[in-house]
Amino acid sequence: MFLRVTTAVFALGLLAACETAPYGAQPTPRPSRTTIVPEAEQVRVSDRVFFAFDSYALTSAARSVLNRQAERLASNPRVRITIEGHCDERGTREYNLALGESRASAVRDYLVARGINSSRIRTISYGKERPAVIGSNENAWRYNRRAVVVDN
Repeated sequence: MFLRVTTAVFALGLLAACETAPYGAQPTPRPSRTTIVPEAEQVRVSDRVFFAFDSYALTSAARSVLNRQAERLASNPRVRITIEGHCDERGTREYNLALGESRASAVRDYLVARGINSSRIRTISYGKERPAVIGSNENAWRYNRRAVVVDN
Protein backbone atom coordinates (compact mmCIF):
# COMPACT_ATOMS: atom_id res chain seq x y z
CA MET A 1 0.00 0.00 0.00
CA PHE A 2 2.83 2.40 0.90
CA LEU A 3 4.44 1.74 -2.50
CA ARG A 4 1.19 2.56 -4.34
CA VAL A 5 0.71 5.81 -2.43
CA THR A 6 4.35 6.82 -3.00
CA THR A 7 4.06 6.02 -6.72
CA ALA A 8 0.82 8.02 -7.02
CA VAL A 9 2.35 11.04 -5.26
CA PHE A 10 5.42 10.85 -7.52
CA ALA A 11 3.23 10.64 -10.64
CA LEU A 12 1.17 13.66 -9.55
CA GLY A 13 4.38 15.59 -8.95
CA LEU A 14 5.52 14.81 -12.49
CA LEU A 15 2.20 15.91 -13.95
CA ALA A 16 2.34 19.16 -12.00
CA ALA A 17 5.78 19.84 -13.48
CA CYS A 18 4.34 19.57 -16.99
CA GLU A 19 2.41 22.82 -16.85
CA THR A 20 1.45 24.31 -20.21
CA ALA A 21 1.62 27.99 -21.00
CA PRO A 22 -1.69 29.87 -21.12
CA TYR A 23 -3.14 30.58 -24.55
CA GLY A 24 -1.49 33.61 -26.11
CA ALA A 25 1.58 33.52 -23.85
CA GLN A 26 4.91 34.04 -25.59
CA PRO A 27 7.15 30.97 -25.74
CA THR A 28 10.09 31.04 -23.36
CA PRO A 29 13.24 31.59 -25.42
CA ARG A 30 15.95 28.98 -25.14
CA PRO A 31 19.54 29.94 -24.36
CA SER A 32 21.57 30.80 -27.42
CA ARG A 33 24.55 29.05 -28.83
CA THR A 34 27.69 31.09 -28.26
CA THR A 35 31.16 30.99 -29.67
CA ILE A 36 34.03 29.75 -27.54
CA VAL A 37 35.31 32.78 -25.69
CA PRO A 38 36.61 33.12 -22.15
CA GLU A 39 33.78 32.40 -19.71
CA ALA A 40 33.91 35.90 -18.25
CA GLU A 41 33.20 37.32 -21.71
CA GLN A 42 30.41 34.94 -22.71
CA VAL A 43 27.10 36.56 -23.49
CA ARG A 44 24.00 34.39 -23.45
CA VAL A 45 21.04 35.70 -25.37
CA SER A 46 18.10 33.99 -26.94
CA ASP A 47 18.79 32.53 -30.36
CA ARG A 48 15.19 32.67 -31.61
CA VAL A 49 12.33 35.07 -32.17
CA PHE A 50 8.70 34.18 -32.78
CA PHE A 51 6.13 35.49 -35.25
CA ALA A 52 2.37 35.81 -35.49
CA PHE A 53 0.45 33.63 -37.94
CA ASP A 54 1.11 34.49 -41.59
CA SER A 55 3.44 37.34 -40.61
CA TYR A 56 7.08 38.31 -40.78
CA ALA A 57 6.64 41.51 -38.75
CA LEU A 58 8.95 41.73 -35.76
CA THR A 59 7.17 42.07 -32.43
CA SER A 60 8.52 44.24 -29.61
CA ALA A 61 9.66 41.04 -27.86
CA ALA A 62 11.52 39.99 -31.02
CA ARG A 63 13.19 43.41 -31.33
CA SER A 64 14.31 43.17 -27.70
CA VAL A 65 15.94 39.77 -28.35
CA LEU A 66 17.53 41.06 -31.55
CA ASN A 67 18.93 44.12 -29.76
CA ARG A 68 20.79 41.75 -27.44
CA GLN A 69 21.91 39.69 -30.44
CA ALA A 70 23.23 42.86 -32.10
CA GLU A 71 25.20 43.72 -28.95
CA ARG A 72 26.63 40.19 -28.84
CA LEU A 73 27.62 40.31 -32.50
CA ALA A 74 29.10 43.81 -32.18
CA SER A 75 31.33 42.63 -29.34
CA ASN A 76 32.33 39.46 -31.26
CA PRO A 77 33.23 40.79 -34.74
CA ARG A 78 34.54 37.44 -36.03
CA VAL A 79 31.25 35.64 -35.47
CA ARG A 80 29.27 34.90 -38.62
CA ILE A 81 25.67 33.76 -38.37
CA THR A 82 22.97 32.03 -40.33
CA ILE A 83 19.39 33.06 -39.73
CA GLU A 84 16.95 30.20 -40.27
CA GLY A 85 13.35 31.07 -41.14
CA HIS A 86 10.68 28.58 -40.07
CA CYS A 87 6.89 28.28 -40.33
CA ASP A 88 4.12 26.17 -38.89
CA GLU A 89 2.60 23.34 -40.89
CA ARG A 90 -0.28 25.32 -42.37
CA GLY A 91 0.02 26.45 -45.98
CA THR A 92 1.75 24.99 -49.00
CA ARG A 93 5.42 24.08 -49.04
CA GLU A 94 6.19 26.89 -51.51
CA TYR A 95 4.27 29.50 -49.53
CA ASN A 96 6.01 28.54 -46.29
CA LEU A 97 9.46 28.58 -47.91
CA ALA A 98 8.77 32.16 -49.05
CA LEU A 99 7.38 33.16 -45.63
CA GLY A 100 10.36 31.58 -43.87
CA GLU A 101 12.70 33.57 -46.13
CA SER A 102 10.79 36.77 -45.32
CA ARG A 103 11.14 36.04 -41.58
CA ALA A 104 14.88 35.40 -41.89
CA SER A 105 15.28 38.53 -44.01
CA ALA A 106 13.36 40.64 -41.49
CA VAL A 107 15.77 39.51 -38.76
CA ARG A 108 18.80 40.14 -40.99
CA ASP A 109 17.55 43.60 -41.94
CA TYR A 110 17.00 44.49 -38.30
CA LEU A 111 20.51 43.38 -37.31
CA VAL A 112 22.03 45.29 -40.24
CA ALA A 113 20.10 48.39 -39.18
CA ARG A 114 21.65 47.91 -35.72
CA GLY A 115 25.15 48.07 -37.26
CA ILE A 116 25.99 44.44 -38.03
CA ASN A 117 27.74 44.03 -41.40
CA SER A 118 25.53 42.09 -43.81
CA SER A 119 28.54 40.09 -45.03
CA ARG A 120 28.50 38.31 -41.65
CA ILE A 121 24.90 37.15 -42.09
CA ARG A 122 23.47 34.35 -44.23
CA THR A 123 19.77 33.50 -44.43
CA ILE A 124 18.01 30.26 -45.22
CA SER A 125 14.37 29.20 -45.15
CA TYR A 126 13.26 25.78 -44.01
CA GLY A 127 9.57 26.64 -44.33
CA LYS A 128 7.58 24.01 -42.47
CA GLU A 129 10.18 21.26 -42.98
CA ARG A 130 11.91 21.49 -39.56
CA PRO A 131 9.30 21.98 -36.84
CA ALA A 132 10.54 22.64 -33.32
CA VAL A 133 7.36 21.09 -31.90
CA ILE A 134 5.34 18.32 -33.51
CA GLY A 135 1.61 18.87 -33.38
CA SER A 136 -1.38 20.28 -35.20
CA ASN A 137 -2.55 22.85 -32.68
CA GLU A 138 -1.84 26.46 -31.76
CA ASN A 139 0.53 25.49 -28.96
CA ALA A 140 2.79 23.66 -31.45
CA TRP A 141 2.32 26.19 -34.25
CA ARG A 142 3.41 29.20 -32.17
CA TYR A 143 6.79 27.58 -31.43
CA ASN A 144 7.29 26.71 -35.10
CA ARG A 145 6.70 30.27 -36.39
CA ARG A 146 10.24 31.43 -35.69
CA ALA A 147 13.60 32.63 -36.88
CA VAL A 148 16.70 31.11 -35.31
CA VAL A 149 20.17 32.69 -35.19
CA VAL A 150 22.89 30.05 -35.53
CA ASP A 151 26.58 30.82 -35.15
CA ASN A 152 28.67 29.50 -38.07
